[in-house]
Amino acid sequence: MLVPDFPFPYDEHLASPAGLGGVPPERRGTEVAVVGAGMSGLVTAYELMKLGLRPVVHEAGEIGGRLRTATFPGVDGPVADLGGMRFPRSGRAFWHYADLVGARSAPFPNPLAPQTPSTVVELGARAHHAVTADDLPPFFGEVSAAWADALEEGARHSEVVDAVRRRDLRGIKQLWDETVPRLDEQTFYEFVARSRAFSRLSYAHRETFGQVGFGTGGWDTDFPNSVLEVLRVVHTGADDAHRRILGGAQSVPLGLWRHRPDRLAHHPRGTSLESLHGGSPRPGVVRIRRGDDGRLHVLDRWGTERGYDAVVVTCQSWLLSAGIDTDESLLSHDLWMALERSHYMQASKTFVLVDRPFWHDRDPVTGRHVMSTTLTDRMTRATYPLDGPAGPDGPATLCLSYTWNDDSLKWLALDVGERVRLMLHSLGKIYPGLDIASHVLGEPITVNWEREPHFMGAFRGNLPGHYRYQRRLFTHFVQDDLPPQHRGIFLAGDDISFTPGWAEGAVTTALNAVWGVVRQLGGSSAPGNPGPGDRFAELAPLRLPD
Repeated sequence: MLVPDFPFPYDEHLASPAGLGGVPPERRGTEVAVVGAGMSGLVTAYELMKLGLRPVVHEAGEIGGRLRTATFPGVDGPVADLGGMRFPRSGRAFWHYADLVGARSAPFPNPLAPQTPSTVVELGARAHHAVTADDLPPFFGEVSAAWADALEEGARHSEVVDAVRRRDLRGIKQLWDETVPRLDEQTFYEFVARSRAFSRLSYAHRETFGQVGFGTGGWDTDFPNSVLEVLRVVHTGADDAHRRILGGAQSVPLGLWRHRPDRLAHHPRGTSLESLHGGSPRPGVVRIRRGDDGRLHVLDRWGTERGYDAVVVTCQSWLLSAGIDTDESLLSHDLWMALERSHYMQASKTFVLVDRPFWHDRDPVTGRHVMSTTLTDRMTRATYPLDGPAGPDGPATLCLSYTWNDDSLKWLALDVGERVRLMLHSLGKIYPGLDIASHVLGEPITVNWEREPHFMGAFRGNLPGHYRYQRRLFTHFVQDDLPPQHRGIFLAGDDISFTPGWAEGAVTTALNAVWGVVRQLGGSSAPGNPGPGDRFAELAPLRLPD
């Protein structure tokens, strides 16, 4: 994912045999606070540990953050990924760590993907069964072609994709830097509706595009967002070639927590983050301030305060004002403005355990699968059947509903039982005669991320005109020009990245923060392997005038 705002090749940086860099010998063993044990926090802590520093990880909830996997009691195998559950192959920095910890993966059954046995698109109470897009009525082909034409007309999509494929960093930058000023203040819906391709078609075409989309499913929940958010996704292949982590996505951050790297600059062989912390992260953080000694002081919820020369904050950025008593002087007013203006998307999911993957059964009359990956305009919106590890005769997981934004808020006030009742009712309209409830085992699992106390939303989705805010957040890791009172605290996480909602953004901003901490402590990148800050002047995101 050579994100066009800052197309630094993080995969090459990670693959270099020279390593990421180092700190002066006298700085080895220096403690660095890491707030949050999600994917970003653990990548930060893991790499700092390898470089000879001593990360001190604080976590208020579970290790893994929004890579949270729930298990069904009494069953070994099927799981429910409540947060991240599909990971594009183009996210090579994420896969670097997933491969490192031995995570196994399988294709995710996205709508109409080659690995998906079948898809049902149900709109206006009419169901369309398909194995490939060619099986859908011509109307859907018109929508797909219009989207492809709109991308070419408005965003020079094929040119950007070609530059990404050739790893032409300057070419990517040039194309994107011409696009940002033109589209920064345009919504996704405006981009679609104003395109020549869609303006020649009916409103129903735009409506269908919003309901169904192409790639990961419906796009209408993104319609109010900046179109730049969507273009980054399609330009970098983030909506394609998705895989799921077998055993659950949380196994990746947990694997990093327990992993013992071969190369350690200071700690004895066999050291892991888990061993450094005595088995568990330190308690959640309630205050960050600048002490009289000039160091950053972190207070945990049980009253222990420690001073650090550097702190990396990887929790959701809103928590710096809403959940953590953060000294305002640590960040500039412009940066606080950017943090406060972050716009978060809501998201909900509901899963049930079923006795077997019955969706592979065939209807004796039609010959079709009795159930499929499903997109609908009903409240459920998207339904995903997920095969279990035991094969055709063992239990499996059915994601009854995955929704965003307003569709997520519709479920917010309902308890899990009422949610499942309504979801089964909707699916019963799409699959008449199929008794889904007879296959359900145990208790369902559900989540609304906007209700989770340590998250307040699923992920950031910038509104039009917010590019300047995002640039401030992303570029904060380069602190050479900051006044002393603003140095030493670093921001990381997918909401700090230009690719919110993707684990890749969590990983890459963590690597930015690692570079910043190393520089803060007098270190540098490894010879021959420049880090993101070393190439910042060359690749920095475009700065729009204020």
